[in-house]
Amino acid sequence: MIVVGLAISLPVCGLLIRWSCARGAFDEPGTEAHKQHTQAVPAVGGVGIFLAVAIPMLAVGGAVWLGPTSWFPQPLQEHLPGLQSQLPALATLLGCLLVMHVVGWIDDCRGLGAGLKLAIQLAVGSVLVIFFDVRILHLLDQFGPLGVLGSVIVSVLWIGLITNAMNMLDNMNGLSAGVGAIIAGIYLAATLVGGQWFVAAMSALLLGGLLGFGVYNFPRAKAFMGDRGSLVIGLLLAVISMRTTYFIPGELAGGFPEGMIGAVEGGGLSGGVSASVSASGGGGWYGLLMPLVVMAVPLYDFFTVIWIRLRLGTSPFRGDCNHFSHRLVRRGLSPVGAVVLIWLCTLATGLGGSMLMTLASWQAAVVAVQVICVLVILAVLEFSSSEAE
Repeated sequence: MIVVGLAISLPVCGLLIRWSCARGAFDEPGTEAHKQHTQAVPAVGGVGIFLAVAIPMLAVGGAVWLGPTSWFPQPLQEHLPGLQSQLPALATLLGCLLVMHVVGWIDDCRGLGAGLKLAIQLAVGSVLVIFFDVRILHLLDQFGPLGVLGSVIVSVLWIGLITNAMNMLDNMNGLSAGVGAIIAGIYLAATLVGGQWFVAAMSALLLGGLLGFGVYNFPRAKAFMGDRGSLVIGLLLAVISMRTTYFIPGELAGGFPEGMIGAVEGGGLSGGVSASVSASGGGGWYGLLMPLVVMAVPLYDFFTVIWIRLRLGTSPFRGDCNHFSHRLVRRGLSPVGAVVLIWLCTLATGLGGSMLMTLASWQAAVVAVQVICVLVILAVLEFSSSEAE
């Protein structure tokens, strides 16, 4: 699936760059306060990323809907009933990604107010959460309707948070694409270990799409992804993080808990867990923290830049050059060096997070201390001397 995403994204981005150059359609420098590029660059990379995910998902969904069972390899045939049951959810996810793509396109071309963009993001998240049960913290359901409501609210906010975090991270060549690729790769590994083949497929397609775009975006940009790409990345990573199984309460004698085997066999957008993970002695409640750990660096950027804007008395929704990457450059790093440093920090925290659902409690505590230390080191290096403004 990585190869499929790459095989779509790479040529599509190349063709769109040529088309943009021929038509004179560029992202001009100086059009917004946070844009620091000095040359006009086509902002078409997001189309390649979106199509790298959407075309294979649409093709598989169409084949499952229209095609006979004999079309599919024998190992996949056992999953067809689950895939067929998930077709409405798959179609809705594709529709939501398309909405984010179009919203990003409009914002790139004409500009949309931050409030309107946020409202659309929360509306899209609400559709997925309320109508297709794409939720986190299902454990709250045991507390009745208020618990379910709490899970719904947190889930919608999580979608909005990750979508905006990845959108805000798109401020330097290779940054959002590289961080997104690392996170997608970590979720790919985690879901393969957990036997969640279809969530893994979404991660692989996104990873391939980002690698194909990255060829044209780093170290020197021949194309930008624009909001039409970053919003799609954020929404898909939020959904992948919510569809990954992190914690199964209770003792699991045979590897699969009651009620979860159907999720594994059915596939689709449902979660699952492998026998190896369940029987490992790990898989405690702290597995629920995996998304926070894996996405610690994008979240660090999001919350610190919001804090700086509020401290300066400016709107938290107004773009500027106070992002983590900009602050590192002001500390003396080159733009390429700052991007690579953020990649490495994302990998350092993400690798530990990817193992949380298999670790014993003391091992999970070590990972937590490691992640906290990475973030504290970054904060000390940033703010111990002069103000990052």
